[in-house]
Amino acid sequence: MVQLDTVREFDHDYARRHAPIKRPDSSSAPATLPQHHTVIGRLLEREESLSPHATKSIESQGRREQEQPSPVRTEFQRDRDRILHTNAFRRLKHKTQVFIAPQGDHYATRLTHTLEVSQIARTIARALNLNEDLTEAISLGHDMGHTPFGHIGEDELSKLHPAGYRHNEQSLRLVEQIENEGQGLNLTWEVRQGILMHSKPQGDFLDRSLVEGLTLESQIVRISDAVAYLNHDLGDAFRAGVLSEDSVPDDVIDVLGSSHPQRVDTMVVDIIESSWAATGFSANDGAQPTITMSDRCRSALNTLRDFMFRHMYEPQDKGPHGQTARQVMRLLYGHFNENRSEIPSEYSARSKSEDAAAVDFISGMTDHYALGVAEGLQPGVAAPFDSRWTGI
Repeated sequence: MVQLDTVREFDHDYARRHAPIKRPDSSSAPATLPQHHTVIGRLLEREESLSPHATKSIESQGRREQEQPSPVRTEFQRDRDRILHTNAFRRLKHKTQVFIAPQGDHYATRLTHTLEVSQIARTIARALNLNEDLTEAISLGHDMGHTPFGHIGEDELSKLHPAGYRHNEQSLRLVEQIENEGQGLNLTWEVRQGILMHSKPQGDFLDRSLVEGLTLESQIVRISDAVAYLNHDLGDAFRAGVLSEDSVPDDVIDVLGSSHPQRVDTMVVDIIESSWAATGFSANDGAQPTITMSDRCRSALNTLRDFMFRHMYEPQDKGPHGQTARQVMRLLYGHFNENRSEIPSEYSARSKSEDAAAVDFISGMTDHYALGVAEGLQPGVAAPFDSRWTGI
C-alpha cells in the first residue's frame, strides 16, 4: 500500500525518482506533418495566457520515465486520456456511490459522480483562468481506487488488511503500478499529487493548512468532489425515500437553495468569487491564493455535510444493506487471503506480492461481481439485496 500521507512526503519521493518535462523540440516533429507542431505550439501559447498561479504543463515536475512529447496534446491532456482508457475507470460504472448495487437506473454511481466532479472542476478552473486540463485529469482519476460498496467497503477492507486501506492511495497505486499490464501509466507529478491528496476529513475541510503545497487545480478537484457528492447523494436520498426534502436544515436551504440546480450553482459561483485572487487579475498582497468559499456558504456546506453523515451515510452503513456489504467484504478477504491460488494470475504479476494481490483483486471488484463471487462461496449471503428498492 502507498504510505504517502503528506504533500511533503509525496514531494520528496517524487523528486527523488522523477524527471522534469522537456519542452517539445520542433526538430522531432514528423517531416510529413509539420502542422502538428503548430498544434502543440498553439496549446502551449494558450497555457501562457493562464493565471500566473496556474500550473502549466510545460513546467510540470515530470514523469517517472521521460517520454517524447505529443505533437497535439499537452502533458496533462495525455494523462487524462490514459486514465480514461483504463479498466479501473470503466469499472466505476458498476461501483457504489452511496446506495449499494441499486436496481433503479437513476441513482448516482461512482462513474457518474466522477463525471460530475470533472464538470464542476472544469467550470471553476476555466472561470479562475487555471489549467482546465489538469483539473480534468485529476478528477477522472481521483476515485478509481474505491472498493465495491463505496466507503463501507473501504472501511471494512481497511479493518481487515494489516496495512489498512485508503481509496486515494489505491487510486495512486492503480496508475503507478496496476494498470497498463502492471507497468502503470507514467503520469505527471501534478496529476498523481492531485489524485493522492483529494480526500477530506469529516468536518470543516477548507482550513488553509489542509491544502498547503497543493496546486490550485488539485484544490479545485478537492472541493468539487464535495460539491458533487453532497448534491447528488441528497437527490438519491430523496429518490430512495430515505430523506424528505423538508428534512433539509432551513439554514442550508436559505443559503444554498431549495433545489439541486440552485445548490450546485450557488456553491460553484461562491467558490469562484471567493477564490478570485487565483485568476491573477487582482492584487493579493503577495499571498499564495487558495480555493475557498465565503464564510456564509462554507458554514452552510458544512451543515449539509454533517446532516448527510448523521441522517444518510451512517444509517446506510448500519442498515441491512450496509451490514451485508461488510459481511461480503469479510468473506471475500478471508477466502482469497487464505486461497491465494484462486486469485487471477495477472494480479500476482502486477501486485508484486501475494498479500497485495488479494487486496488489489477484491478492491477492483464491482458491486455486482463481488456479490456474485460471495454468493458462490456462501449461498444466501447476499439475500438482503433481493428486496432492494426499485425506484427510478
